[in-house]
Amino acid sequence: MPRPTAWVVVVAIVAGVVGCASSGPPPGSTVSGTWVDTGGDGTLERAGGEPLLDRIELAPRAGPVRTIATFAQLTDAHVVDAQSPARVPFLDRLGSPFQSTFRPQEVLTSRVLAEAIRSLNQMRLDAVVETGDLVDNDQANEYSEALAVLRGDVVRPDSGARGYEGVQSARSGDPLYYRPAVDAPRHPGLLEQAQRSFRSPGLRAPWFPVVGNHDVLVQGIVGPTARTEAVATGRSRVVRLAPAVALPSQSQLSDAYVDRLLARGLPGPAVPTTPDRRRRELNGTSGVRRLIDASGHGRLRDGLLDYSFDIGPSVRAIVLDASRRGYGSTGIVRTRQADWLRAQLKDAGRRWVVVFTHQPLATCEGGERALALLDHNPRVLAAIAGHTHRNSIVPRRSPAGGYWLVTTASLIDYPQQARAFRVVKTARGVALETWMVDHGSGDGLARTSLALSFLDWQGGRPAGFAGSPRDRNARLFLSR
Repeated sequence: MPRPTAWVVVVAIVAGVVGCASSGPPPGSTVSGTWVDTGGDGTLERAGGEPLLDRIELAPRAGPVRTIATFAQLTDAHVVDAQSPARVPFLDRLGSPFQSTFRPQEVLTSRVLAEAIRSLNQMRLDAVVETGDLVDNDQANEYSEALAVLRGDVVRPDSGARGYEGVQSARSGDPLYYRPAVDAPRHPGLLEQAQRSFRSPGLRAPWFPVVGNHDVLVQGIVGPTARTEAVATGRSRVVRLAPAVALPSQSQLSDAYVDRLLARGLPGPAVPTTPDRRRRELNGTSGVRRLIDASGHGRLRDGLLDYSFDIGPSVRAIVLDASRRGYGSTGIVRTRQADWLRAQLKDAGRRWVVVFTHQPLATCEGGERALALLDHNPRVLAAIAGHTHRNSIVPRRSPAGGYWLVTTASLIDYPQQARAFRVVKTARGVALETWMVDHGSGDGLARTSLALSFLDWQGGRPAGFAGSPRDRNARLFLSR
């Protein structure tokens, strides 16, 4: 996500089959019902849904003729080893830009991903695109945990010693951290339940990975080094910064700065923790290869995960790897990638095109070059991204008729939603229907995570990550 140190009982089977006329999602989607704080007391309850709103900025309304493709997006799951010594939750008290270094629900990330998958499995999907930040800290054990969730294997969240070792322990005296056994809302035994192994339902549809900054960088911002890995796999956990450590400005922070800082030893008082070699950090190529091997899709081009695939017979998806391999959470589209994108757009021919990145193209260095190529292609429907942890749908007008810029909320922060899409041929052209997907309840731990994320005072609710109704469930018209 964009902060420098940052590390749905949902859509049921769509009525009919691909090739029939479009209809709204059936009961179970956020069109029919979702979670709302109806009483204003901080407690989420089931309430009425949100209908698909017609967005006609780029084209007038037109009746549906048939469905061309149906797919979904999972993004920013941030499956995190909440016990890792490499994490820096103590920075959270400093506020922006460090407010995402601790979340009260962070021990439940793999449970949320599993329940989001359970919801998506109720749909008839041609594909699921996982648009990056699947893991939080580029650690091998985080990859093992997240990929086990996607495969439908037994998931083992615990690391280090058996049981929980971390800042949310009832023995912690630091008021910064939510301790579920003693603080309101109390959830005794939550930490113990969160560390237990469980079997994931596994994603039934084929899935396609996109690289996020947290997938290849430590805390999503600096490249892994021998010194950062020594911290991650070590036996000491820093609890606060030493007074002598002056935090650098954002412009001063770099891989070299972190390496120099760690060369002097741990940067503050530490407590013992159980070391675990499974926490080793992966270089960018190793992590990306694990995504390719697990999904069975994608290939490395000059070290980057740029590839394309078809969603049904009439839609071509193009994936751009916009994540840096050195310092920085912001995206970048290299010149050679723009050249490759131009060729891919040509090869798509008469198929409709959707482009996927982790960071939104509009915020990437070199992103306007890529957008300019999309601007002149009349078959482009949308550029879809994650990273912002925010639901957003913005029209982009262009000489070829325009297309839609879509970002989707994360699974780690409120509202913890995925997004579904349906490409529909209309009487006047085409429409992209989209709606949000709440995760299922499962064993209740994911529901607890949603409730805690709603109460997080630095989290998605106060930050407005859910977006407006026009950013969530919408029918996006295009004339072609």
